[in-house]
Amino acid sequence: MLSIEPRPLILPFAGVSPAFASPPSTSGAGASVLGRVTVGADLVLGPFAVIRADGETVSIGAGFCLGEGSTVHIAHGLFATVIGDRVAVGRNAVVHACTVADDCAIEDDVVILDASVVGAGVLIEAGSTIYPRSTLEPGGRYAGSPAVRIGSISLEECRERVASIRAEAAVAAARQIRTEGRWGDDGRGAHFVADTAVVRGDLVLAPGAGVFFGCRFDAAAVTVGRNTNIQDNSVVTAPEGVVTIGDDTTIGHNVRMSACRVGSRSLVGIGAVLGEGTVVEDDVLVAAGTVTTYGQVLRSGWLWGSRPAKPLKPLDDARRSMLSETIGHYVAYGHAFRDAQRSLAARREGAG
Repeated sequence: MLSIEPRPLILPFAGVSPAFASPPSTSGAGASVLGRVTVGADLVLGPFAVIRADGETVSIGAGFCLGEGSTVHIAHGLFATVIGDRVAVGRNAVVHACTVADDCAIEDDVVILDASVVGAGVLIEAGSTIYPRSTLEPGGRYAGSPAVRIGSISLEECRERVASIRAEAAVAAARQIRTEGRWGDDGRGAHFVADTAVVRGDLVLAPGAGVFFGCRFDAAAVTVGRNTNIQDNSVVTAPEGVVTIGDDTTIGHNVRMSACRVGSRSLVGIGAVLGEGTVVEDDVLVAAGTVTTYGQVLRSGWLWGSRPAKPLKPLDDARRSMLSETIGHYVAYGHAFRDAQRSLAARREGAG
């Protein structure tokens, strides 16, 4: 049984390390701050919270809170992430390649997608999805998938919700995390496993595969194909089952998987849930927030979405090109962070 210290993993990317106005005031086990991040004072990180800035920058103001298992990331070479002061994000949420103004409360299981702009004093209710390029007006209360404005909220009320989310994250951060699994990589092989990933069961990785920060696997076996990436805070729960993922496939941030099979040259979008027995065939794009049913088969050549999943439109060359580009970016990210982890381990060994 392993117990992990409640301090964040801090790594550079391309020679640039995170810049903190002051050390995090609270940090849970398995939290990570990575790459080209600038963050203000009074940072609260729940367990497995991930802030990652590699292909673009992340800029965060003072008083930020990122709850347990939540992720902040960017869109490579396209969109940075900018977050204002006094913003709190709940559990298992994703803030991706967008702009969030001051005094916003983002509840559990929210996904904010690329190029969206969230105005000041906004409350986004639990389970909502903000579609790409959305604009959320200041002082609004938003809910749904896609999220729509359902009312207004005063600045005082929104700040109270921010304080509540921060308090919940601080309690979670104080919790000792013990696991029968193993943490991180063995330092061998032409693949990448983040030091904050937790694996229970067999894990077989082909060359170029990557398991990113905060992932938690509890399965009899997980097999990951060549150049496939499983992004931050994705979780496999199949204690007696098997998950098989093909070559050149992307599993996005905060995906939930039971025993299932995902083919090659596919992408499972941010926050999707793959139910037990799901089969995602080759050449499939699963939209962010999609939920599959027991034993569902997602046929090749289609964009699938909704809850439950249904075919939306045939894949075109532009979408296939995007899938291919993502693979190249993530192979490079994996190599860079693998080298950074090994350098950190060598420094610690030398100091010890």
